[in-house]
Amino acid sequence: MGAWNTDSGASIHSELIGREWVKAGHQLAVFSFYEYSIHGTALTNDDEDYVYRCFTTSNHPNVKLDPIPFLREEYEIFVVEDLGMLPQDQLRKIFHWIKRKAKTLTVIHDGKLSEDPSFYQFEWDAIVGFDERYIKFLKEGYPEELINQIPYPCHPLNVRDKMKAREMLHLPKDKNIIFMFGSAAAYGIETIPWIEKICVNYPIMILIVSKNRAALTKAREYLGKIDVNIREETLTISKLYDYLHASDALIYNKPSQKHVTVSSTVFQCLGSGCPIIARESGFIENMPNILLKFNNENSFRNSVINVLEQREKYHLTMKEAKEYVFRNSSKNVADKFISLFKNLM
Repeated sequence: MGAWNTDSGASIHSELIGREWVKAGHQLAVFSFYEYSIHGTALTNDDEDYVYRCFTTSNHPNVKLDPIPFLREEYEIFVVEDLGMLPQDQLRKIFHWIKRKAKTLTVIHDGKLSEDPSFYQFEWDAIVGFDERYIKFLKEGYPEELINQIPYPCHPLNVRDKMKAREMLHLPKDKNIIFMFGSAAAYGIETIPWIEKICVNYPIMILIVSKNRAALTKAREYLGKIDVNIREETLTISKLYDYLHASDALIYNKPSQKHVTVSSTVFQCLGSGCPIIARESGFIENMPNILLKFNNENSFRNSVINVLEQREKYHLTMKEAKEYVFRNSSKNVADKFISLFKNLM
């Protein structure tokens, strides 16, 4: 139960592990948001035949949950993703029937203990946090024996030929392409003045693929000043990987928040083999040397040049990134959940 086929971090997590369960031969039912009330900014794929759209987000003006799919479907395990976005009070009214047929667990996406009492009205059989930062604050509110640490999954490794990808996407083959996409592009665009200075010595195109209004408005300010290619698209994971394969680097410039966070973007994109140049922030603080990190203009410039010239740091980072993707692949993480499920039965 949660987001599915949208551009939210919770949806990315659900899809990466859920599709692996299907591949492994498990039967899956997905209970997700009505199309008019999704968690995220856009739908990214057509729904599979096992998807039921049957509730609104918790902040919708007219909160609604259709109980029938939950009651009709047979399942042994009931997994809830990002509870705070779900209609908790409505779910509670049928939760005792769910508990009669299934073990229940919740995957915590919030970066701190919720201040909403509705969040705590469920008796879970297990609670999952992504890393030790999540485990630390979860222990402040829940019995330790319920808490389990399972990492956020990476998209499987999928590296393809750069020039073929550029030809397919009608992108130039004689330039270095720096890529930004989605709503996060609004932050990435803030680095364009720094990239402009690097362009003095390197032929660079900035490729921005987004339907985010703020990102597009900011991007258009640079038209005519620097080589900027703006494409208004909502990307499926397949099309996103086409763009990543065509690019020399992805810019991730998201600033820290007050609470614990993870970067679903990094986990989603790392398997493409495209180097990620990332701002040092809470989103990536728990990651090893799998990204080229920056905290000011000088370190940003060094990171970009390391990629464009494929210096030693670039090669070491890409090697670490590849090993990290294998370790935390969606299959391996999905298997960790299956092991947890078996322990609950």
